[in-house]
Amino acid sequence: MDAPRVARLGQPPTFSRRRALHAAGGGLSTLAGLGLRHSSAMTQSGTPIAATGQPASELAAVDAVMDALMTRWELPGGQLALAKEGRLVLNRGYGLADVERGEPVQPTSLFRIASVSKAITAVAILTLVDAGTLALDETVFPLLAFAPPPHATVDPRLATITVQDLLVHAGGWDSAQRFDPQGLPFSRTAAAMVGLADPAEAATIVRFMLGEPLDFAPGTRQAYSNFGFNVLGRVIEHVSGQPYEAYVRGHVLIPAGITSMRLGRTRLADRAPGEVRYYAPPGQAPGWSVFWGEGYAPFAYGGSTYLEALDAHGGWIASAADLVRFATAVDGQRGPALLTPETVQVMVTTPRPPTGVPGTGYPGVTAEVTTGLGWDMIPEAGGVAWSRAGALIGSTAAWMNRRPDGVTIAFTVNTLPPEYNDFLNDAITALGQAVDEIRTWPDSDFFLPEATNTPEV
Repeated sequence: MDAPRVARLGQPPTFSRRRALHAAGGGLSTLAGLGLRHSSAMTQSGTPIAATGQPASELAAVDAVMDALMTRWELPGGQLALAKEGRLVLNRGYGLADVERGEPVQPTSLFRIASVSKAITAVAILTLVDAGTLALDETVFPLLAFAPPPHATVDPRLATITVQDLLVHAGGWDSAQRFDPQGLPFSRTAAAMVGLADPAEAATIVRFMLGEPLDFAPGTRQAYSNFGFNVLGRVIEHVSGQPYEAYVRGHVLIPAGITSMRLGRTRLADRAPGEVRYYAPPGQAPGWSVFWGEGYAPFAYGGSTYLEALDAHGGWIASAADLVRFATAVDGQRGPALLTPETVQVMVTTPRPPTGVPGTGYPGVTAEVTTGLGWDMIPEAGGVAWSRAGALIGSTAAWMNRRPDGVTIAFTVNTLPPEYNDFLNDAITALGQAVDEIRTWPDSDFFLPEATNTPEV
């Protein structure tokens, strides 16, 4: 693969390598200098893939697609959830959550979901809009009133960035031109500039960026920005008076019937109860640890990213069923709606400015995404699909998609294949085609109150 072209966190510099992961974001970083070793954790071709959870004969073709994807892409473990009109009709785990211990993936296992987190943050912001405590046209940095680094020159355009600009990736930062401050080595620089401990926390990175010039005038074009969603997390904290995680759990997740989701942690030793283990793909060498003085570490566990600082743009861990619960709760397709109908309409139809990059596309489409707050709204027959993908080098890939035909799909895996664009497009296309061919749907509904993996409040 031509992985060395992937230069920065969440934003490969050219469309040929960006097509799927432009939508994914949340954790791509330099892959230059990789070796050629093959991870012993990968599933070998021809080995049957064990599955957990209740099968459905009507959906056997979808199971077969997951089995084929697991084998073809040598994935240790994965998960798939499928809903029809708000009923969870399939919820299964595939392969191994922990290869060393031989532990299978369960339907309740938790995975890092990377930039799928952005949709959750967007809905949390919109609950504040519904509550009348925040407006989409409110300027964010005068609201936050963070102190810039000592002796910094502050770009006056920062004061004009609105909540909506951040939700449509139009805040003025272009990581393809310069850098993404959410990853190494920039987060370490941020901590040093602000004079706080390394690795830099999310708020420290925001303060550091107050001393950096913008790449373009806010609102004039869109350029994928992990950092913009970091800022949105700080807006949630300021307006609500609660930590980001606490507000999201109380106003988005618990109302959607989700109790197991939480923010992930960087170190393997801090893995949450029920969370899978993550495995490097073939040929991926360790990276320099985000924890100063610890030398090299696997990309999944500190060798690329300090996960705690990714919170609002890429830090959540969840099951595939959690993602389906969330997607079907936003407008009340299942249970009480998280947002008012008027706000849902705004979420779906708000236009995005042009990218200015010819040929920019997302998985399964050839044109740039032109609408959507936090979600990628993809035109399909009968309406628009709400889509969101995520990926973290050395860790995971995840995808959720709520289709206009009433079907919602989500999958998660515990590695990211080197040819990640091909993998995501393969998985999205194959699963979509299998769902298109379903003629009879099960009557079952596997949405049950959660009783495991519940974080302390």
